[in-house]
Amino acid sequence: MDQLLQWVLVPGILITLVLSAIFSFKSRRASDARTRGLFSARMNISMGIMLMFIALVQLFLSGESTLRIVIGAIFLVIGVFNLFAGLRNLGAYSASRQ
Repeated sequence: MDQLLQWVLVPGILITLVLSAIFSFKSRRASDARTRGLFSARMNISMGIMLMFIALVQLFLSGESTLRIVIGAIFLVIGVFNLFAGLRNLGAYSASRQ
């Protein structure tokens, strides 16, 4: 079971890491404020998912240390916050674009 989780979580972390970097780069290079906001929202979504994957690694694949559980819970909360903030901003910038 642990190996299956590793095969799912590690590629998920790497893919969302690359997407976060790409959207961050595009966000910083965009000249239009709306385009910058869209890329920034996508970056927040990617970072939120990445932090949730990291939290799942800390919670399920590590030893049952109290410190690891606390760090995993903190990453999970920050990841969920980033995900919802990114989705909210994506909706706002997508609606303003039309």
